[in-house]
Amino acid sequence: MEIAVAVKTKSALTVWETRLPLPLLNRGKVRDIYSVGEDKLLIITTDRLSAFDVVLPNPIPAKGKVLNQISLFWFQKFKHLVPNHLITSQVREMGFDRDFLKQHAKTLEGRSVLVRKAQPLPVECVVRGFLAGSGWKDYEKSGGVCGHALPPGLKQCGELPWPLFTPATKATVGHDMNIDFDETVKRVGKKVAGQIRDLSLRLYTEGVKYAKTRGILIADTKFEFGLVDGKLILIDEALTPDSSRFWPKATYKPGQDQPSLDKQIVRNYLLGIKWSQTPPGPELPPEIVRKTSRAYQDVYKRLTGKSVSR
Repeated sequence: MEIAVAVKTKSALTVWETRLPLPLLNRGKVRDIYSVGEDKLLIITTDRLSAFDVVLPNPIPAKGKVLNQISLFWFQKFKHLVPNHLITSQVREMGFDRDFLKQHAKTLEGRSVLVRKAQPLPVECVVRGFLAGSGWKDYEKSGGVCGHALPPGLKQCGELPWPLFTPATKATVGHDMNIDFDETVKRVGKKVAGQIRDLSLRLYTEGVKYAKTRGILIADTKFEFGLVDGKLILIDEALTPDSSRFWPKATYKPGQDQPSLDKQIVRNYLLGIKWSQTPPGPELPPEIVRKTSRAYQDVYKRLTGKSVSR
């Protein structure tokens, strides 16, 4: 059985899709998730890239490893604030037998985690610290963001007076939809809604404070939480270029769009060619693929001071 559909490039072996001898629970836009026993999951972060909710045909070299290793970095940094789902990121500590490791370890190294199986909460915990994207459009129309009233005269990409918790639905198909706190309470209960709001704001604030010392502004992000034995834990990913909007601090200037350290490079290209934003996604030019791969790796190096393990 093959491990993966992989595309050889000049710089790396990219992983588009995994095929392991384990029960496949979900193949998402980026991650392949397998069941390991009754209470564990194997999550593999591939090099797939989605834009405007469509998976594009080009894998981005090193992207999956960057996302996986950035999340591990933040899980470690945040563990005093909230427990997370990680059991191990070391493939040889995952309990697989020798034959499995011989066949699959090379693909899994650096891009996989064994985690506790949690009951995911049906809410995306979005936090915004700057007026960008849909938040800026909302402010232009309403003078606020997602129901939060804001002072007049704020600039595009300007820093907000305080971070905003703006939760959203978790859509399995199509776009997530913004919801207010009352709707969050209806979905998860008053106690849990308060916990995830407060935790999301705390994690974002701590992440922003650290990232600024590394020359990065985190404009907004989203967290996901789940329950294990009734206890709240952080799951999925944390403050990655896929879940967050990263800007270089050195060139930041409010009142205009910012150069991006994430997949905005791809979004801008797609907007430039006036793609319909419906499947199938167009092939990306090699230069866009290279620039995007470099941007992901640059974020990791800026945050950690290290190059991503290949």
